[in-house]
Amino acid sequence: MTLANPMRRIRLLHSFSVIYETLIPLNLAKPPNSNTMASIQRPASSGSSEGGDPAVNERKRKRMESNRESARRSRMRKQKQLETLTEEAGRLQSENAALAQSIKAKEEAYVEMEAGNDIIRAQTIELADRLRFLNSILEIAEATGDLSVEIPQIPDPLFNPWQIPHPMMASPDMFLHGIQGLFAS
Repeated sequence: MTLANPMRRIRLLHSFSVIYETLIPLNLAKPPNSNTMASIQRPASSGSSEGGDPAVNERKRKRMESNRESARRSRMRKQKQLETLTEEAGRLQSENAALAQSIKAKEEAYVEMEAGNDIIRAQTIELADRLRFLNSILEIAEATGDLSVEIPQIPDPLFNPWQIPHPMMASPDMFLHGIQGLFAS
């Protein structure tokens, strides 16, 4: 039987006290007999001033002092453990706050990076479409006029960084209409 429930303990103690109260008066109602009186032992006195055996009293006193000292050490140990756990909880809370702040900063950097990538993707799509459009114009010109058109070499902007082209900027709704939305006016 488990006594984890406090109410169950109280009921159990109450039932023992009821049994004790009902049985004891029955035993006292019997006439005392010399055999039963001789078998009843008196409880040992806990006081040391009753004049008992000095060696026994000294052992009791030493045991009491030892118990007090042990209890004091136990309280100190528990207090130290509580202080250690409190310090650790504070340290973990501050570490948790720092990690949360770091995660938030990384999320913001990720959002910025993703926005930059979206712009680059849009520019890539725009430039690819322009290239296809210009190639189709050249194919039409060659097919209709039997003209041989020389395509000039496109300069590499890395060799001339002061002449960086300014591509079209991406708008928030440019992906709603697909590629055709880029050239719709």
